[in-house]
Amino acid sequence: MNIKEIKFNEKGLIPAIVQDFFTKEVLTLAYMNSVSLTKSIETKETWFFSRSRQEIWHKGATSGNTQQIVDMKYDCDKDALVVLVKPAGPACHNGTTSCFTESIFVEETESSSINSLKDYNILFNLENLIKKRQLERPEGAYTTYLFEKGLDKILKKVGEEASEVIIAAKNRDDEELKWEAADLIYHLLVLLEEQNLPFKEVLSVLEKRNQNP
Repeated sequence: MNIKEIKFNEKGLIPAIVQDFFTKEVLTLAYMNSVSLTKSIETKETWFFSRSRQEIWHKGATSGNTQQIVDMKYDCDKDALVVLVKPAGPACHNGTTSCFTESIFVEETESSSINSLKDYNILFNLENLIKKRQLERPEGAYTTYLFEKGLDKILKKVGEEASEVIIAAKNRDDEELKWEAADLIYHLLVLLEEQNLPFKEVLSVLEKRNQNP
């Protein structure tokens, strides 16, 4: 990208559509000026210009929900950007994955695919909750208990849940299987957090394998 080719508006701004690199979900619409765009390119993380505060700001500077830039594109008129990112947490200040959560119109035939995307985001919301539990350690929370007991306890639970998934599958018990599978996924996410390994790193491996199945 040649920043000199970018066409900023009369206020020196350009709209930037931020999109999840993995899910392709639109996360937010923000604005950049030449300074924040340059810093975004240099740091490989998103920087924006706040129109209300009239200053540049680094996404995730206080929340930790940074956005690692994978690709930046400009449109044919060179007056709008699409920024593909690997987010470290929710994009919205309300704590949701995306700022775009409400629909004013949905084609009925497309509703199932939209719902499936929301289902997919459950995993990232759970990962964010586990991360929050790791940091805050609220008393009485089961996730807090696991982190305080340490790695051996977490590994034991992953092993136990994996065994219970196997038993449920052997018994052809769909109801039991879905509950045990959910328990296994939860404990696996706890293990990944304990190891400081983002779930999206696992998805990245799956993506590479999918290119050469």
